[in-house]
Amino acid sequence: MDNETQNSNKFKGEKNNDVPHLTENNASSSQEKYPHKDSFEIGGEDLLQKIEVKDKEYEIFEDIRIRIGTLLKADTLSILLGAGASVDCGGVLLGTIPIAVEQALLKKGITGKTMPKIRRWLMLFYLAARYCCANSSPVTRRAILERLNQMNRGDIEPLKANFEQVISQLHRWRFSLPEKGDRLKIYGSPNLDAKAEDINAAIENATNSLANACKLPTDNKNIGLTTYKTMVRKLLTRPLNLRRINVFTLNYDTLVEQAADAEGVVLLDGFVGTQRRVFRPESYDQDLYFPAETTEGRVHRFDRVLHLYKLHGSITWQASDPTIDNPYGVEFASFNINSSARLLIYPTPAKYGETLGLPYSELFRRFATAIVRPQSVLFAIGYGFGDEHVNAIIRQALAVPSFILVIVDPDPKSNFVQTLQKRPDHRVWIVKGPSIGTFEGFVNKILPDLQEDEIRKKVLATYRALVKNADAKGITYDGK
Repeated sequence: MDNETQNSNKFKGEKNNDVPHLTENNASSSQEKYPHKDSFEIGGEDLLQKIEVKDKEYEIFEDIRIRIGTLLKADTLSILLGAGASVDCGGVLLGTIPIAVEQALLKKGITGKTMPKIRRWLMLFYLAARYCCANSSPVTRRAILERLNQMNRGDIEPLKANFEQVISQLHRWRFSLPEKGDRLKIYGSPNLDAKAEDINAAIENATNSLANACKLPTDNKNIGLTTYKTMVRKLLTRPLNLRRINVFTLNYDTLVEQAADAEGVVLLDGFVGTQRRVFRPESYDQDLYFPAETTEGRVHRFDRVLHLYKLHGSITWQASDPTIDNPYGVEFASFNINSSARLLIYPTPAKYGETLGLPYSELFRRFATAIVRPQSVLFAIGYGFGDEHVNAIIRQALAVPSFILVIVDPDPKSNFVQTLQKRPDHRVWIVKGPSIGTFEGFVNKILPDLQEDEIRKKVLATYRALVKNADAKGITYDGK
């Protein structure tokens, strides 16, 4: 069997005879199946249901860790992080209107205490939410003030309206009007009577509130940053002779950067400079080495390096006029960026077109190049497959026979994932459930530390040798 065939078998999830796996021989006498709601599917087959219940959860997931460890040694390894990876740090999900975003809108949109005044743009935001999801959004003065009171009491649930759809509705209204003047009237239940400047204000305040909500971790959520640190440490146990790991994120936050700083990791994030950092994507092609202690001329590859690509921008990016020394017009700045200069792809109808412009087109080109390489693996963690421009690139990668896609989601519901589940494709691995399908659960319970695994393999190999020797002498392993 040649090397290519051997690698192909490993990537299809076949067990390696050199490493231990759970079998009927080491199962508990109860012979119960794994009882929890988690699942680990390869090609539509749930491997967890074949595993017998063990005394320790650590042993239950051992076989899965070994399989994931094999993928960590792929020639090209990429991580794609979605909004679900930031939840434990206080990050927001857009399936509803995030509480943090609505709270900021209410604070800014209502003035005065004795006779509160509701700004027109706030009324329009709630009206757009009502158009997206009937009867779930307050649209009268009294109802909005009551919503504010509930928010102050902490007795409130998120509005059942998709935030992205709400922003899209506001944009549709805005596109129907000229730049200035005129007003849009829609007769219905409720009626709409809006000026262009009021719609502009609603869009601007909503998107700015979303960006501000991405300053993570929030208060009392610092524990979530520990998971990012653990992920960074485990990823860097990958052999140094392989390509650098690519971390692609659709999030605006800086959690990866904070974790890397805490772990002493160098991030190649596309920016160069010291006092003034500007975006120069050619820096992704650089690498870091340091000289050996001898004078033989050898060099060692620096082991703490990751590539970071922020596909939708960052709260630390600001736009400026392109110049010769800043060709993309992108600079790195602090959190307190003027909203008009903040460089983000907001969840709007125009986001697909924005990915075709610079600097995003360069980032997406590198994303596509990375995952279509032979023997490439992509871990999609916390991503709900709601961005068609991202899905199209992943579909392209699935046409490569050696590509492996690992989806980590507690409850995947997208049509994209459901379509994949109907196909018996052993290149598609799906990790789901409340225990291992979350970012925290996957990193802490499933993602292996390859250095620890090597030690564990040696210990288990010694154990097997002792058992074999005991069997040959007709004694039990306890020495009797």
